[in-house]
Amino acid sequence: PCSAILSSYLLGERLNLLGKLGCLLSLVGSTVMVIHAPEDEEVTTLEEMTAKLREPGFLAYGAILLALCFLLIFYLAPRYGQSNILIYLTICSVIGAFSVSSVKGLGIAIKGFFAGQPVLQHPLTWILVITLVAAITTQINYLNKSLDIFNTSLVFPIYYVLFTTIVITTSIILFKEWVTMTVVDIIGTVCGFLTIILGVFLLHAFKDMDVSLGNLPQVLQNEQPAPVTRDDKNILIEVDNSSIGPEDKPKVFMLYT
Repeated sequence: PCSAILSSYLLGERLNLLGKLGCLLSLVGSTVMVIHAPEDEEVTTLEEMTAKLREPGFLAYGAILLALCFLLIFYLAPRYGQSNILIYLTICSVIGAFSVSSVKGLGIAIKGFFAGQPVLQHPLTWILVITLVAAITTQINYLNKSLDIFNTSLVFPIYYVLFTTIVITTSIILFKEWVTMTVVDIIGTVCGFLTIILGVFLLHAFKDMDVSLGNLPQVLQNEQPAPVTRDDKNILIEVDNSSIGPEDKPKVFMLYT
């Protein structure tokens, strides 16, 4: 949302009143989600992280994301990437699940390294490094492609919603965060997410409308009255009642030689 507003001022891209309202709703929804976000399950060693990554639920989830990513990259992107804004951004968001998981794992590895643990000998450390480099490279590539084609004020909010959805889902599946969530937190998280979606919808659906505080009354008011249509009967009666003036009668001229 902030990037969409800044791009309208710094890059000269158009952002109307509804777009600014959408950015505001996105910020409000993000704040609500942060307030009601669940706490991560404590994972302190690479062995615990390895056990989390090997769980069947996360393996199935990762396989689905990887298959979806391959489908988007090799089939949908070459055909529809230039015309559909969701293709490239979905690729970035799906890859974001692997990058965020890698960052969390590397954070644990860095803490263990300063604590004197042999993390450099652990194979998971290098797997996470390779995964993070590949994920970030892919994200930057397709995000730049999307920015080259589509409006910046649309790219970042949509990318934010998709990326946040994937990251929250990944954290819930990997660290089982739903166990510690109360009913109030669940409702707050869902409401915040729906608010973000509404904000992005306002930003995207009405981007071509010229709506501002100055011309808002003119937009709401009909500029021209609706044309009055009359049926054929009224037209025929009007024609029959019309009189032809003497000056309108045909005149005959005779020539004499």
